Amino acid sequence: MDYIIAFAVGGAICALCQLLMEKTKMMPGRIMVCLVVLGTILSACGIFEPFLDFAKAGASVPLIGFGNILFEGVREAVDKDGFIGVFLGGFKAGAAGICAALVFGYIASLICNPKMKN
Repeated sequence: MDYIIAFAVGGAICALCQLLMEKTKMMPGRIMVCLVVLGTILSACGIFEPFLDFAKAGASVPLIGFGNILFEGVREAVDKDGFIGVFLGGFKAGAAGICAALVFGYIASLICNPKMKN
């Protein structure tokens, strides 16, 4: 049942983003930023954790989960290091995920032989 819920929630998030792209003049980059900011706001309000408990990977894999990671990293770093944690926390918390995306993207480009779009 967890897989079905994760698929439904993640699919709903993607469907809403697709609707935003088709029905508004928002560009994909702005929608991505909105998702990260939404994840941060939900985390700050204490709503993201119950949502994550319900949706599992359906909430943590999309960019909303990245906003949560950034917020949690900044919050922990501010508690530990003070004001400088505002600048360091997000980098420390998100570094592994960003590094993995870059490495796996590069490996996929070697395997799949991508071509430029005409």
